[in-house]
Amino acid sequence: MNSNPYFVNSRFLKERFNRFLPNSQAFSLAIILLVSFGLIYFLSDLLKPVYVSVVLAYFLEGVVERVEGMGLPRLAAVGLVFCGFMASLVFLLFYLMPIITQQAVDLVQNIPAFISRVQTQIMRLPEKYPQFITENKIQEIMFTIQKELLVYGQNVLTVSAASVVGLVSALIYLFLVPMMVFFFLKDKSVLVGWILQYLPRDRHLSVRVWEEIEIQIANYVRGKFAEVFILWVISYVTYQAMGLNYAMLLSVLMGLSVIIPYIGATLVTFPVLLVAYFQWGLVDDHFMYVVIAYSIIQALDGVVLVPVLFSEAVNLHAIAIIIAILFFGGLWGFWGVFLAIPLATVVKAVLTAWPQIEGNIAL
Repeated sequence: MNSNPYFVNSRFLKERFNRFLPNSQAFSLAIILLVSFGLIYFLSDLLKPVYVSVVLAYFLEGVVERVEGMGLPRLAAVGLVFCGFMASLVFLLFYLMPIITQQAVDLVQNIPAFISRVQTQIMRLPEKYPQFITENKIQEIMFTIQKELLVYGQNVLTVSAASVVGLVSALIYLFLVPMMVFFFLKDKSVLVGWILQYLPRDRHLSVRVWEEIEIQIANYVRGKFAEVFILWVISYVTYQAMGLNYAMLLSVLMGLSVIIPYIGATLVTFPVLLVAYFQWGLVDDHFMYVVIAYSIIQALDGVVLVPVLFSEAVNLHAIAIIIAILFFGGLWGFWGVFLAIPLATVVKAVLTAWPQIEGNIAL
């Protein structure tokens, strides 16, 4: 038996390699994953409109297939779904966004009044609780807050100055993305056939993994969009009926908060309660009504909406969700956060399929 250390190490590495990539199908899947990740990561700045268009077309494809199932030809189904998509986009840009923007501007303009009110309340603390806090300590705290607000204001101005470039990019997106979405839907079979000719022939494992991913992602995305819409409508009707200021802005934040599980619900709590506090104060019954309504909406989301909408969706552990949000959000910002769970689903599907590879897979 050969005891040469070089031979032993080479044999050990070969065994590990064969265990990780036991056949050509596993090797093909690994190549596809590496190439896909490389293209997305290194060309994300250049091809971001393309990626956004592919994602939107993928989301709309399920609707197109359902419309086709009603007896319409592919082109008519694509045209009908695309018209609905454009109508939703027009509603978002020309009705919803102006209201949200105006309410956000009003809220920012009222921040000095909010701060002044908080400062008045804080300055009364030494009178009420002299044994716990002194006036000098209060002044130090207020000075620190004012300094941080000054830095924040400077950062806002910097972002505003740089937003011109963002505006130009947004205008380009508004022209390119809908056009590419239409052609991705219309010419799906042609584009898929063109891509398949460059993929390895031995890709049965890759197809199996993709089918599992597609089912779970479709369930998740469909459920998430429904959850966002339902929470937005319920929150807006509730806040508007209660007379809460910035009802549309807060309800949109409530809907979007579900995109980031656990973290989103925590973050959106502060603006809702702060607006209610500055509008009515802690002693007014209206403030308690807002707290109760907010709690009921969150409870309905967790107890009713999530189990109903995501009964067939992927079940990821809370730690896996948080890690996915941090990792993909750090890579691609908002879109990384938005797609964190679908991307985590891809990772889970691959890891689940990999241990099942034993020798050659039956074709």
